[in-house]
Parts: sequence; structure tokens; C-alpha cells
Amino acid sequence: MKPLRVEYDPAVDAVAIDFRGFGAGASARVVRLDRDRALDYNADGRLVSIELLNVSRGVDLKDLPEAEVVAGALDLLAVGRPA
Repeated sequence: MKPLRVEYDPAVDAVAIDFRGFGAGASARVVRLDRDRALDYNADGRLVSIELLNVSRGVDLKDLPEAEVVAGALDLLAVGRPA
């Protein structure tokens, strides 16, 4: 799945990756993998967004859907190399 938007906010050290179908009201359920990783799903159970916090410390790609997409986005942004 290709992201539609990848954004790094240095003020909060966070990366947001939005996929097709993301928009106002698209997120129906949030699944927190841990304190630094959250997944947003729409009402149909489709992944619409990934939020990563504290990325400068590294990002754990284990059990993360679309891990290759996330790794590529982190490389492009030059932040959050996989932990």
C-alpha cells in the first residue's frame, strides 16, 4: 500500500503516515501497539494511518503493518532509523 501523505513534526518528534481512504472521520478504531506506535483503521477495518512517536530514538518495525513502507518513509525523512 502506498502512502498518500508522510509528515514529520520535529516539535513532537512524530511521524504520521496516511494511506488512501484517510480523511475527516475516516478513523473508526485506534489500535495502540505500544506507547510510541498507533494504527488507525476505518469502519471497514482497513488501515488508514500510522502514527509513530519519539522517532529520533528509533522505530520498532516488528509487528507493524506496512513495515517496508514505514522504513522507506523514515529513510526519506532521515529520521527514526529502525531500532
